[in-house]
Amino acid sequence: MRLSGSELVESREIMPGTWMQAWHAPAIVSGARAGQYVHVRTTEPGGLPLRRPYPIVTTDPPSGVLTIQVAGPASAPAAAWARGLRAGDVADLAGPLGRPFEVDSRSRHLLLVAEGPGIAALRMLADEAIRDVRSVVLLYGATTASQVYPSSLLPDEVEYVVATADGSLGHPGGVTELIGDYEAWADQAFAAGSPSLLGAVARHAAGRRQRLGVATLGRKRGGGRPPAPGSPEARRKSFLQVTVEQTIGCAAGTCQGCTIMGASGAMQRACREGPVFAADELDWGPE
Repeated sequence: MRLSGSELVESREIMPGTWMQAWHAPAIVSGARAGQYVHVRTTEPGGLPLRRPYPIVTTDPPSGVLTIQVAGPASAPAAAWARGLRAGDVADLAGPLGRPFEVDSRSRHLLLVAEGPGIAALRMLADEAIRDVRSVVLLYGATTASQVYPSSLLPDEVEYVVATADGSLGHPGGVTELIGDYEAWADQAFAAGSPSLLGAVARHAAGRRQRLGVATLGRKRGGGRPPAPGSPEARRKSFLQVTVEQTIGCAAGTCQGCTIMGASGAMQRACREGPVFAADELDWGPE
């Protein structure tokens, strides 16, 4: 982790209630990977300092600039803080923090599934995949057309498929209804969004082998002991990885404020063991 007194390069509203901020933070950019986050020191109403986690959306190593996405109603403290910033303002950023996504070297086709602000956590993964000559399909769900992530903010190489609940753009319905069209094509899948979305995608992925009768990226017969759950090796061999949205207080694993139930019954900390997990590491509960 690196602490950086970072200067705001640009702040603009990309969708109603959603701001994209570019920060000059070369010390953080140099070690950042998709799925990690920064802890930003904000000032709440009344002058109370508070740190908030934001996924790293993109990085540009030559310029040392990273972007984050701030979303929420105008009355929310984080949104009010974002609206009050101007280019040249300085904030304290800590990062890169958390565990990143793990892509298996054999994977050539990546399926990304996101809804709402969750796309911020997957955006950098698309950049890394294209850099490594992988194909990417992004399935995105929103309530209505005005809330759809702008395609202009995505690399041209990404196949972008949209679903809206009211049918105003793309597929009429939920984004999970699109997964079946791509699961046989995908070598690995990655999801970000609400707990209900992640649970639905995880339960769907759990039945993939039986449904399609396909091989997995697992170990060879006689290949020795399987990798430990939660290790980078185990996550690379998992078909589905998810990134969870939790309130992260200390980002050091001590306050236990960002815990989520693991499949083994042990609590997992989003700030340290996550925010990225293999789907089978977590307890999704009843449907």
